[in-house]
Amino acid sequence: MRLKRVLTLRTVVATSAGLTLASSSFVAAVSVANFVLGDTAWIAILVGGALCLLAASCFSELNGLLPTAAGLRLYFSRAFNDQVSLTVSILYMLVVIVGVIGAESYVLSTVLYDVFPAVPPYAWIVILLLLVTGMNVRGIKIAGVFQDVITYGLIASILAFGLIALSKVNFHLSAPLSPGGATGIISAVAVGVFLFVGFEWVTPLAEEVTQIRQISRGMMIALGILSVIYAIFTVAMTATVPKEVLAASAAPHIAFARATLGGAGVSWMIAVSLAATVTTFNAGLISVSRFMYASAREHALPQVFSKISMRYFTPWVSILALLLIGLVASGITLLTHRYLVLVYLAAAMESIVYVLAGLAVISLRRKMPDQNRPYRIPFGYLVPALTLLVFAILAVTVLVTNPWVLVYLAVAFLACLVYVNTAVPYLKKKHQARKSASRRRPSRAAKEVEGK
Repeated sequence: MRLKRVLTLRTVVATSAGLTLASSSFVAAVSVANFVLGDTAWIAILVGGALCLLAASCFSELNGLLPTAAGLRLYFSRAFNDQVSLTVSILYMLVVIVGVIGAESYVLSTVLYDVFPAVPPYAWIVILLLLVTGMNVRGIKIAGVFQDVITYGLIASILAFGLIALSKVNFHLSAPLSPGGATGIISAVAVGVFLFVGFEWVTPLAEEVTQIRQISRGMMIALGILSVIYAIFTVAMTATVPKEVLAASAAPHIAFARATLGGAGVSWMIAVSLAATVTTFNAGLISVSRFMYASAREHALPQVFSKISMRYFTPWVSILALLLIGLVASGITLLTHRYLVLVYLAAAMESIVYVLAGLAVISLRRKMPDQNRPYRIPFGYLVPALTLLVFAILAVTVLVTNPWVLVYLAVAFLACLVYVNTAVPYLKKKHQARKSASRRRPSRAAKEVEGK
């Protein structure tokens, strides 16, 4: 049974943007602003968005060349080898799930606990995860329409809030091209990558879009929209509230909303936070569940994850598994309060994957020179080489400035490597054994003939 091709460009854009539009992005935006002087955070954000366009170009070529729900699992397998591909893709999946859902859960629960102290913070996360899980199990079209409505409403709200705040303070850029030293701007851009984390996770929808080219167009449009609204909103926050006040809060956007529009602003921003979290959870379930389904189909994960609902044509086991992982990740983050580490961890892992995407484009052009490419990056090897170089620098910057991120990433990498070297061969061997047994087993008709 196959997935259904029902998704349009509108939903591709909403999914790509929706995974990045998270409440935790406001925390990352404040971190970006603290690395640079004055009101120049917009420079780091726009540079980060432009750099992500380089990575998006690489993913566009790879997706056109190998359109599959397996996404980077197949790209890296063809470009490098199975071991590298499986280790990196499983590690990436875990970091994105744990990092994004963990940080997002913490920020949202902080916001809601201040308003509804009688309700346990974890209860909100459980309710939201159950809501989006139910929609995803019911069908991609239902989840896609929901994603469209919430994401585009969220984009309009964030943009409107930023513009209202800037007009209230009669904002004018002061020293707009003086962000400070090179170290600060590089660190700001590196953390700014988190603002766009997950835009490429739309590639696993390649088997459900009506046209393959919609994936590349959707990623580019989403990055353009996100760059503009993040830049405006971040500058508005730092122009309205002192940076040190924003940095001291786990929910800086609420402090900004209160300073801008008082109680009405807080109510509006709470609605924005809820919408941002729901779009992130929903987009994550849509994309990552397809990746798990494809990986199980290739026997890199247990076969049960490849099951598709006969009624709704959705990978329901993978969706439910993600629900459990999300509940555990959010619970641990709420207990430990280490949400900022998750932000930096996701930023570092994104940068590493973008480096490998640039390498994969170069490798596959040499290995598969005559293969049809619906989208081919212009200017030869310039864009993939720049992607490789720039994101390598950003990854090193994040890891050097945050030693605990390096430790967690190393531990997670070793765990994934052990899984790939032990569990995956076992799963493949088990599949071959079942396949051989089914070939040897005589059919029912043959048995009846023999009986006669």
